[in-house]
Formats: sequence, structure tokens, C-alpha cells
Amino acid sequence: MKLTPPAFAPRAEKRPQPDTHHGVTRVDDYAWLRDENWREVMRDPEVLDKDIRAYLEAENAYTEAALAPLAELRETLFGEMKGRIKEDDSSVPSSDGPFAYYTRFVEGAQHPLFCRRPRDAEEGEEIILDANREAEGEAYFKIGDVDHSPTHRLAAWSADRKGSEYFTVRLRDLETGRDLPDEVPDTSPGIAWDAKGTSFFYTQVDEEHRPLKVFRHVVGTPASEDKLVYEEKDEGFFVGVGKVQSGKWLVISSHDHQTSECWLIPADAPETPPKLVAPREEGVEYDLEHDAPRRRFLILTNADGAEDFKIVEAPEDSPGRENWRAIVPHRPGTLVLHHVAYRDFHVRLERKEGLPRITVRRITDGTEHEISFEEEAYDLNMGAGYEYETPTMRFSYSSMTTPAEVYDYDLETRERVLRKRQEVPSGHDPADYVTRRIFATAADGEQVPVSLVHRLDLKLDGSAPCLLYGYGSYGISIPASFSTTCLSLVDRGFVYAIAHIRGGKEKGYRWYSDGKRLKKKNTFTDFIAAGEYLAKEGFTSRGNIVAHGGSAGGMLMGAVANMAPDLFKGIVAEVPFVDVLATILDASLPLTPPEWNEWGNPIESREAYEYMASYSPYDNVRAQSYPHIFALGGLTDPRVTYWEPAKWVAKLRECRTNDAITLLHINMDAGHGGASGRFERLKEVARVYAFALAVTEKA
Repeated sequence: MKLTPPAFAPRAEKRPQPDTHHGVTRVDDYAWLRDENWREVMRDPEVLDKDIRAYLEAENAYTEAALAPLAELRETLFGEMKGRIKEDDSSVPSSDGPFAYYTRFVEGAQHPLFCRRPRDAEEGEEIILDANREAEGEAYFKIGDVDHSPTHRLAAWSADRKGSEYFTVRLRDLETGRDLPDEVPDTSPGIAWDAKGTSFFYTQVDEEHRPLKVFRHVVGTPASEDKLVYEEKDEGFFVGVGKVQSGKWLVISSHDHQTSECWLIPADAPETPPKLVAPREEGVEYDLEHDAPRRRFLILTNADGAEDFKIVEAPEDSPGRENWRAIVPHRPGTLVLHHVAYRDFHVRLERKEGLPRITVRRITDGTEHEISFEEEAYDLNMGAGYEYETPTMRFSYSSMTTPAEVYDYDLETRERVLRKRQEVPSGHDPADYVTRRIFATAADGEQVPVSLVHRLDLKLDGSAPCLLYGYGSYGISIPASFSTTCLSLVDRGFVYAIAHIRGGKEKGYRWYSDGKRLKKKNTFTDFIAAGEYLAKEGFTSRGNIVAHGGSAGGMLMGAVANMAPDLFKGIVAEVPFVDVLATILDASLPLTPPEWNEWGNPIESREAYEYMASYSPYDNVRAQSYPHIFALGGLTDPRVTYWEPAKWVAKLRECRTNDAITLLHINMDAGHGGASGRFERLKEVARVYAFALAVTEKA
């Protein structure tokens, strides 16, 4: 089934606006699509400029008309995806003192219920929060966090009702089930309770959507009386607040993409001024855990050239850099991603040769053992849980063919107990599929890992279409995990592949540093190399690949569309960061100052400006044939503003020389994460996959 869009696509009016930096003048014909009132739009979408609204609504109407022939297919895909979800699913309860806490869904419900019951009991459930009830009447609703107090008497919960990521924290009395009068607006999602449950710490988000201040809220007092605990003066650094696993220390962390600094407050003395662990040093990151019996901190850091990170110890009363002593040395090629300290064991999540593993270290004697799996490509994660004095940790495992499995693992005996296996109600047999990890040779000779899945009976003769997913920024690694949604493509003859390109950390920290700043183009050429290799090896063919990415991965989509348009049949760019140069030149935007460490600072550096200008997707749209393109954004998105995909699509329409389709959909009721609610999100995925099937003529 081919897409047949209406004859006349929307055309944005040209209103040239010049901009000069480093003696270079750029003229932006579509800059007017950025509402100067954007801060207010984040809080109230109704104040959007009427001309901009009219254009966005015209684009949405055009897209819906173009996709109308796929209505039945979209419904079928949605039904399949919904059928693979256990609608009344629940998480494995996690014990904390007298209770076990968990979430569960009711059949047909969009949002979860947050619950608890007596520890080790199967009955006696209490519903702490029913997110469905809270979401009634809301076009958008997302829970940020539900965090019970150490006394188990209260729960702090936060929600975003616009998609703009301004969360409001409320307090629920768990004895009465009612909310207290306390209400704290404009926060990041997470909070941290003091040891007695009489106050909590939170991060406030300012008008530029930057989390720069930490406050302490005392239960039963108005938010206007909350005490400022820490303020970050550098707008390039963002702050957050948390707690070590022992519960003894509250941690304020200030960081950008390559430097961090931590401050400590005793959880049992929350009025104590924060104590600095180690002053920030450019390029040095650290993150700490607490070894309470031995009164020391265990610190994960890249200090002293430990590119892939090491673990050091420091005394509790003098944790500065001068007292750091290595206990797990730096091992090049083994990237330490995360660590958790329990009373008797120190556990770390690592990645070596592109695959994750968990390493367990007994604190008393330093002996270690590993938890790993044999599949070519898989995902492995560990959860800290609530408790510190426990011999048990929890981890989850999945692969592109194996549904998620949750295990409780005895750190002493090494016994693992399967607590849950992801159910696929409509049926799934891993033996019907094949997962592989292959390596594509990049332009400079680097070997780029590619994880993929396809049906066992698929003929690999080059005739199969392929959906190739990529991200490649901020050191974020895309896991080779199980996806119930992609099976709708795979079962229709697709190869589904993930390109683990530079800019992520799949092959260590160097893999990240080789895909940022003045090496950013490696991200794009790696992705193109992955597509070329898949075609060369018969998994697909040139011109039969649908590329897919979101956010910074959407920037990747825009870049490869300009660089190798004939490699791809279609491109799906969700909340795409495509107006890179203009955004990073604008220090007033929410995320720009911290981004300079990721992309470079084009305001101060002509070299950074020229390099960014050479790949910025919007700036490099030119007269040429382009693949079918589907761009999606959110009106209240504070991360990638709605005008980036809007401007990009307007310029693509102006410049493309062929008759392929260019579609734009802006969700007028949501932000960066798209629609809220598990089923509404599935409808969005079904729309994207219907597009992929249609452009490859698999519909």
C-alpha cells in the first residue's frame, strides 16, 4: 500500500532573518516559527502565536490525510502490540522494612498503580497512588516519582501535566490515603528524604528550565518557606539530589557532560550545610557510594587518566582527592558504568567488548566474581533496591529474542532465583528468531557493532527491508534488549538492527569521545557504514533501509539524510535535534550551556562554529533527492523545541528535487516523550511502523 498524500502540502511563509557570528552571516527563512513567547507556551500551550499554530495544525492535518490509507494497518499494528503486553502486569515487589513496594496495571488502564503490602505476604495490598485517577481529565499526565518516607508514613509523588517537564510534588498520608496541603511546583522529578521523614530535598527548575537550585521542604510547611540549600552559579552545570544506598548521606550532584562535583549532608541532620567532597576539575567525573561499617566512601571516577573509570576509596571524614586510593584499578577497555555498595558487597555494572556484565566484590577480602550471559547480543541491568543490609541484589536480563527475566541473586552463595519472566500474551517463541552481533568497518577502519534480529526463516538475499536504529550521543548506549513492538516489523519480513555508533559508550569511553565535538561526524559516518554493511552482507539492500532515531538520534537522521540519501528508503526522526547550530548559539535556551561540552561552543570558537555548520542538518539541506521523511515533535518539549522539526520540514519541502513524501506531526498536548499513557504511546509507534511498512511497500 503506497502513501498518497494530498496534492498540496503546507508551505511555510519565508521571513528572512539574518544572523552573524565570526563574520559569517546566515539567513534563516523560517526562524519565525520559534514563538518568542516559548517559555509561556511550555506552561500554557494555548498562548502559542496564532500564525504558528495555524501552520502546525495544517501540517498535522496534511500528515493525517497522507496516512489515512494506512488507518487499518495502524489499527492492526496497535492491536498486535497491545496483544503482546500483559495488561494486568505488575513489577516484582521490592522489600523495605515491614513492607514490599511494587507497581501494577489494571487491564485497560493507561497508567500504573503504586502499591505496597506487608513484607513476604501475598495479601494486604494498599494502593498508595492510582495514576489513572490522578490523570482523569488531563490531555497529558506523567508521574515523575513516587518515593515513600523512611518511616513509611508518607509518600512524596510528583507529576507533569503539560509534557513540559515541570513537575509538582505533593505529599500523601499513607494512613489516610489523602494528600497533605503541601505542594511544591516547578521541580525535577526526584526527591530525597531525610532519615526521619520530616523533610525532603528537591531540585527546582527555573524559567529557562534549568535545575540549578536545591531546596529543603519541611513537611507541613508552605513551599514559600523552603530553605535554599545549594545554588549552582554556572549555568552550564545542572544539579540533582539523591541518597547513598546506606541511607546515611544525602548527595547533591552538580555536573555537565564531562565534569562533576558532589556535596554531602548527613541524612539524620538535614539542616547541616552541605560538605564538598572534591572540588570540580574540568574533565573529572566522580560518583560515590558509602561503606558504612568501615566509615568510608567508594568513589567511581575517571580521575588521573582513568578513561574507562576506576574505583577509589576515601575516609568518610576527609573524602577529598588527596585521600583517594584505588581499590579497583583502571582497566582500559572495561568501562565501569554504575556501582552500588551494600553492607558486605560492592557491585558494579561494566561493559567489555560491547557486552554488559555484573561484577560482585566482597568488601572484606576483595574477592570478585562475574555475572554474564552467552548470547551474541544482550542487555543486563541491576537494581539497587531499597535495603542496605541485604545479601540479595536484583538484576534483569533480555536479548533481542529473549523476553526480560528478573532474578534475585544471592551475593554470597551465587544462587539466582527467577522472580519474573516477561509474558507475551499473544505468544512468542525465541526459537523462531535469530539475534546477531556483526561489525561494520567505518571509514577510518573502526569496527562498529551492529545488533540485529530477524525471523529464522528469512532469506538473507538482500530483498528484506531493514529498520536501522541509531542514537550516538552523550555517551548513551542503546541496549540490545527485547522489544515487543519491533516484532510487528520482524514478523513482516524486516531485519531490525541497532547501530552502536560512536558517541555512545558501547566500546568504552573512547567510543564516546570519538563521537563528540570536533569528531562528531564519526557518529554519522559510522551509521552510514552500518547501513552499507547490512546491504553488502545481504541482510537488506541499498535504498531499502528505513533509518530511525530520536532527539540527538534525530539529529543523526537529519545528517545522514543529507550525506547519504540514496542509502535510505525512509527516515523517521522523532523530536529531532536538527537545528543544531542555531540552538547551540542561543545561550537562553534551556539546555544550551551544558551542551557546549558535548558539541563545542560556537559562540566563542570559530573552529567549533565552522565544524558545526558543516553538519548541522537544517543548515545543510540542499537541492537533491531525499528519502521519504517523517518528523515528529512535541509542542511543550523543553529539550528539543517544536520549531526544530517544523523548520527542518519547511526547508526540506523547499529544497527536495524528487516527489518523495515529507511529513510533520507536532503533538499539541505533549513534550519530549510523546503521548503519555502506555496505549497512547503504542499508537504512536504503530503510526511510525505503518509509515516504514508503507514506504518499503510491505504494507
